[in-house]
Amino acid sequence: VQLQASGGGLVQPGGSLRLSCAASGSIFPPNIMGWYRQAPGKQRELVATITSGSYTNYADSVKGRFTISRDNAKNTVYLQMNSLKPEDTAVYYCNLAQNSRNYWGQGTQVTVSS
Repeated sequence: VQLQASGGGLVQPGGSLRLSCAASGSIFPPNIMGWYRQAPGKQRELVATITSGSYTNYADSVKGRFTISRDNAKNTVYLQMNSLKPEDTAVYYCNLAQNSRNYWGQGTQVTVSS
C-alpha cells in the first residue's frame, strides 16, 4: 500500500486549502483513512478520520472549519480546510488503517501566514 498526498502550500489566515491523498495497492473495507499533522516541536496529532462507511471524526480544534471526505472508487481521501489559522501550520500526513496495520503518506506542508 502506498499513499500519495498533495495540496499543501502557503495561505493567508482565513484562507482555504484542499488536501488530497490517493492510496494504491491492496485496499479493501473496512478501513479508516485520515489526516494527522505535526507542528515543529510538537507530537503528531489527529486532525480527522473517515471510515469506509463514511463515519467521520474530528479534532476539536478543527471542528466547523475542516471537512474530511473520501471517494472509495478512487481510494482517495480529501481534507477541505477553511478559515485557516496560523496554528494550523504543520506537516499534514495522510493515513490508512486497515487489517490492524497503519500506512502513512509522505507529508505535505501547510503554512498559514500573512
